[in-house]
Amino acid sequence: MKSADSNKPIPDSTPLMELSTAYWGSQALFTAIRLRLFEYLSKGPQRIDSLALLMATHPRSTRLLVNACSALGLISEEPDGFRNSELSQTYLVPGTDFYLGNSIRYSDDLFEIWAQLEASVKSAKPSIPPETYLGGKASNTEHFVYGMHNRALAIGGVLTNLVDLSECRQLLDIGAGPGTFSGLFVQRYPHLRAIALDLPDIAAIGKKIIKSMGVDANVDTLPGDYMTTDFPDNNDAVLISGVFHRESELTCQDLVKRAVISLTSNGILAIVDVFTDKGNTSPLFPTLFGLNMMLTAENGGVHADVDVENWMAAEGMIGTKIIPFPSPMPHRIVIGRKNNN
Repeated sequence: MKSADSNKPIPDSTPLMELSTAYWGSQALFTAIRLRLFEYLSKGPQRIDSLALLMATHPRSTRLLVNACSALGLISEEPDGFRNSELSQTYLVPGTDFYLGNSIRYSDDLFEIWAQLEASVKSAKPSIPPETYLGGKASNTEHFVYGMHNRALAIGGVLTNLVDLSECRQLLDIGAGPGTFSGLFVQRYPHLRAIALDLPDIAAIGKKIIKSMGVDANVDTLPGDYMTTDFPDNNDAVLISGVFHRESELTCQDLVKRAVISLTSNGILAIVDVFTDKGNTSPLFPTLFGLNMMLTAENGGVHADVDVENWMAAEGMIGTKIIPFPSPMPHRIVIGRKNNN
């Protein structure tokens, strides 16, 4: 296709149209999870009438939802009825090892919040009170914490291979959320003791998760606020994960300073988050994640990994480096050691 006033071809508009309707697929997924579609199909193939009965939905509208889920590759139709795809059977069935439903339900909780993006851009304020994001309704808090745990299991499996704590005795996990990373580290290093610091409501749920991992003898929860709670000292390692995207540059610098003070000589500081490249305009996921954090936290956004590396160096950390997670994980680690001098 060419423009009317020149021979120059005009760009294909397909990406714009796909982008403008991307939330249709998201809502189909969210609704299917809420209606327990994948759970019911995990037990065997089901026809529309039986699915409608199980989900308490209308057969015609059930068919439309099922059609969409089939087109999205979430389920498939066979002669004996609909069944889960391998993807859905692996990640969308409650009680399975790799269940991501709680994480996706948390994204579902954020859907209406994203509709307030224009207002947040204009006001420079989150569209919900920060306490709602971290606490608020008990169900939202549970989705948030268990969603973090489900994600952290996969992330932590990589993290524990990338960060060597074999010579460490005590780990301080700042902003620990469910304490999953602490639990995974002590599983890998049985001699290690970990202290998981997070807000009381989150720490209470985290304590249950830590016990379910069988590591409660090695992991202590520390209910508190990393902004005001004194950090325990004599830490051979400090982990700050998923915190910087909620905080301003000045707060992050202060956290680095306090973490370094709490470290023993030659101690390790590892900061894990979703970071952008230098300049903050790439890759795509971190830039969109920055908007999500703006919507849900007073100082939410994203930082560039090289900036974090510079903050650590300014506090005397040596040997700092940036370690990317393997694709498609968007996370990166900025790590260094406390100078002995």
